[in-house]
Amino acid sequence: MIVYNPRSSRFGQVRDEVLAASRKLKGWTVGKFEVVDTDVDDNAARLAKVLDDEDLVVSAGGDGTATIALNGVMLSKAEGVKFGVLGYGNFNDIARTFGTKNLAEIVDVVEGKSGRVAEAWGLECLVDDKHWRWGMCYFTIGLFAEATEVFDEGKHRKKLQSGRKGVMFSWKILVGWYFRNRKRVFIPKFKLNGRGVPKDVTDYVALNGKSMAQVMKGGSWYLGKETFLSLMGRLSSFWRLASLMSKSILRRVPGAETRGDVLEFAEPADVEIQAEGEYKKLERVSKIEIRKAKKSIKVVLRN
Repeated sequence: MIVYNPRSSRFGQVRDEVLAASRKLKGWTVGKFEVVDTDVDDNAARLAKVLDDEDLVVSAGGDGTATIALNGVMLSKAEGVKFGVLGYGNFNDIARTFGTKNLAEIVDVVEGKSGRVAEAWGLECLVDDKHWRWGMCYFTIGLFAEATEVFDEGKHRKKLQSGRKGVMFSWKILVGWYFRNRKRVFIPKFKLNGRGVPKDVTDYVALNGKSMAQVMKGGSWYLGKETFLSLMGRLSSFWRLASLMSKSILRRVPGAETRGDVLEFAEPADVEIQAEGEYKKLERVSKIEIRKAKKSIKVVLRN
């Protein structure tokens, strides 16, 4: 089952390199799942309903498409479903984590000719004790999450959809947004795991995969079922942000290993949250919990 978004900036490549290639596969019945213009949760629920036992789900798109595919697999009652990702977006963190480059490579792994199919544990986010969404590589709350909205502004979206703009253009947009907005309040007063935090904290990050936005290095936490990496900080300060980015690029995100985090707000709060670039504004929430998913998923890895 190939999951794709016909409105994505690189759909032309997906059509030529993935959908066309799928018609040449021998011994496979290929289904196509087209992402519709609703939201992550609606598309994931639709995908979950059409999956059968032992299906191979291949996301061909950016991290948003991969998030839909991941949540569809996790929601499905089908057993033994395998999950592969091909990166056709701006940052492609999930695809970079899995390392697969083309459809033939994913099929070879599943057929046992190369690579491996591994058991992996993503992250789960609960809002006020109710499941909200699964993410494979990371969740962020605060400034980083809200910055994601800039890509949906009309003028930026059109340029990205044209296929002529790439990662450097995306970073230029983010830098401009950061300097215009960095002095705002991004997370209302809260406690982390029962302890108060400084009121000027702007971000919470849970990192489960090898990278975030291609540059912030994490690790292979997704292959374990117990822990992940978390950090929080005041990233409205340019020098603090620069220090974090330098450490994250040259070594690893300077976070702490955790078995789960609970953010409890002093009063019901409106906060921005994202999973792999897909953001949402949560209104009047009292508690957000990030933990390891309770069930694993079979992922297709090149190595």
